[in-house]
Amino acid sequence: MTEIFGYTACRHLSQMFLAVFFFHGSEYVLAAAIHGRSKVNLSSLLISKAYVFAMMFSLLEYVVEIALFPGLKEYWWVSNLGLVMVTIGEIIRKLAIITAGLAFTHLIKVYHEEHHNLITHGIYRFFRHPSYTGFLIWSVGTQIMLCNPISTIGFAIVVWRFFAQRIPYEEFFLRQFFGLKYEEYALRTPSGVPFVK
Repeated sequence: MTEIFGYTACRHLSQMFLAVFFFHGSEYVLAAAIHGRSKVNLSSLLISKAYVFAMMFSLLEYVVEIALFPGLKEYWWVSNLGLVMVTIGEIIRKLAIITAGLAFTHLIKVYHEEHHNLITHGIYRFFRHPSYTGFLIWSVGTQIMLCNPISTIGFAIVVWRFFAQRIPYEEFFLRQFFGLKYEEYALRTPSGVPFVK
């Protein structure tokens, strides 16, 4: 049980808490900077009950595994790969938010607003939904960073499934807003989420 207070656990958990704090804090700051502080609330932190449950489960998995199988957490190349994924996912997501500017919101728009333009430059040249790409990489990376095999698989499935359902719904409205322009964009640009067209 002393492993939970050892170097490995301190490094893993501090990296995890810093990654989560930076991710959500920067989401809030960017939303406030882009949309104005009066239009931003705690939902801009993107914390839901399901998300809290998933993070609590991943921490429980980590504590149980480091107590029972401490060697499982000593694969530094795996943990470092996760840290790289967290960093890349964070960069992709924040580039998406900054590039889209006012067109980026955390909620799907079902009505076309005056400032809502089709963004196809910057990171959007490579992916139609780079913020989803970034979040998928980031969230799975957090679990690889912790060397959590169960949560890695769980996060990959749950986050992928969420976006596999969200993207068609969102694109229904984008096709209504932008018509043929969006159709052409969708044909030449992948969604950014594997196996989601």
